[in-house]
Amino acid sequence: MDGDTLPGTQQPTAGDERVILHVDMDCFYASCERLRDPSLRDEPVVVGMGYEPGETIGAVATASYEARAFGVNSADPISRALDRLPRRAEADPDDPNAPDPDRTAHYRPVDLEFYTSVAADVKAILHDCADVVREVSIDEAYLDVTDRTSWGLAGQPGVDEGDPNNGDDANDVDDGDADVPESAAAGPAERRTLAEGYARYVRDRIEREAGVTASVGVAPNMSAAKIASDHDKPEGLVVVPPGRVREFLAPLPTETVHGVGPVTARTLAEMGIETAGDLASADPAALEAELGERGRELHERAGGEDDREVTPTGLPKSLSRESSLPPTDDEETKRERVRALAADVARRARERECLYRTIGVKVVTPPYEVHTRARSLPGPVDDPDLVEAVALDLLAEFADDRARKLGVRVAKLDFADSDQATLSGFENTQAENGTSGDRGGKSSDDHGRDDGRNRGDGDRTGGRRRRTGQASLPEFE
Repeated sequence: MDGDTLPGTQQPTAGDERVILHVDMDCFYASCERLRDPSLRDEPVVVGMGYEPGETIGAVATASYEARAFGVNSADPISRALDRLPRRAEADPDDPNAPDPDRTAHYRPVDLEFYTSVAADVKAILHDCADVVREVSIDEAYLDVTDRTSWGLAGQPGVDEGDPNNGDDANDVDDGDADVPESAAAGPAERRTLAEGYARYVRDRIEREAGVTASVGVAPNMSAAKIASDHDKPEGLVVVPPGRVREFLAPLPTETVHGVGPVTARTLAEMGIETAGDLASADPAALEAELGERGRELHERAGGEDDREVTPTGLPKSLSRESSLPPTDDEETKRERVRALAADVARRARERECLYRTIGVKVVTPPYEVHTRARSLPGPVDDPDLVEAVALDLLAEFADDRARKLGVRVAKLDFADSDQATLSGFENTQAENGTSGDRGGKSSDDHGRDDGRNRGDGDRTGGRRRRTGQASLPEFE
């Protein structure tokens, strides 16, 4: 997939409109809890910050949509949430004074380590689907996919709307039909575009491979894409094609415009400006007099103008590739899958001209127990054979375990200009440096990993200067 476009999609020219995706995970913490415990699906779930089971202190970090229907929202005190939705565990059917089970929720404390591991799965997919990714938070990112797809209409003669994975029916992109009427999925678009098909591919791949759901907005600029992703949650897909952005924004309240907070919204309301359409039609000089330079900027965004480019927050700290498979304990099946993943990760690292100092594997066993192992190398290398050898060696610990997903990762990346390096005689060098990769138990709480706490300390091996300013990309740990 890396570096490809959807078959039949022309490479953009200088005059083409950008295609920007905003990916926003749906109630992410609650989705992660459902991934870990499938019995929570379709049930009200409340994840609390500073909350311990059985206590009433703390605040709501995330409430599922089912819990929101009862008035439980993010940042609510846990005590208020419990008033509206008591704990399910307290719903004793034999106790006439117990709460109604249909008006209760499942409460869970924040498990950031687990959520970060799931976010790493998602972000690995995003980085595979776009060359330019801006990670905003653990559950939100912008993608510039202009070089992967286009605003061309789906269903045009000669346009192959197939999947970039070349024949894998499970991953096929359904781009729809050019004659399909306007729908919620298509947003204001009257005819489906290739960009919509690609966005659907990204969204569906997140659910299929990471096990959590996302909403995606597609537009020619960042602010419109962000608004679109929030327009039809959960699992939404809203496309705002070029030339339709102002029309899409016009009826929305001013608070939806990027940069308009509650205070600014009140100021605008006092000026008689209630909607984005009002804001786009307002006198920019009057807005500037009231709000300063920001007034003109908000006026432009409400009118669909936003020339900001999607800029990465930094170079990735790791590259990984994962693959789901029917749960199996067949050793050769698992080894064959890891060989393929190792080859792909090593290829991607070479294409990006980066070296790596850590090689790791991820094994997910049913129902969803995540185990990772990693091994540090004496120095940064570019050595596909070594990636395969180390990955298979780490996998050996799980030879008898059933696996439902496997992954391979290279980390502690070095993008500095240098001659490519390989590491021959790894076993001997490893022994000399004491990096034998001893393994601990397989508990999901004891990953036996190199956690990178020394990342960035000291100079790079071989006299290369350390690159600074790299933003952290959560790794599958």
